[in-house]
Amino acid sequence: MSELPEETGDERVDAIVAGLGRVGELPVNEHVTVFEEAFAGLESTLAGAGDEALGER
Repeated sequence: MSELPEETGDERVDAIVAGLGRVGELPVNEHVTVFEEAFAGLESTLAGAGDEALGER
């Protein structure tokens, strides 16, 4: 697996990306769950990006 970036500039995204690092410690049959959690977190963060631009954070 390639190295993950250290920082993205968004603390929420950084936490999600850091969570992907645990994949290497898990059995392969548990990888999908980790990726699904990361995808859901990134999707949620992206969906809220418009709210932040409007000051609704």
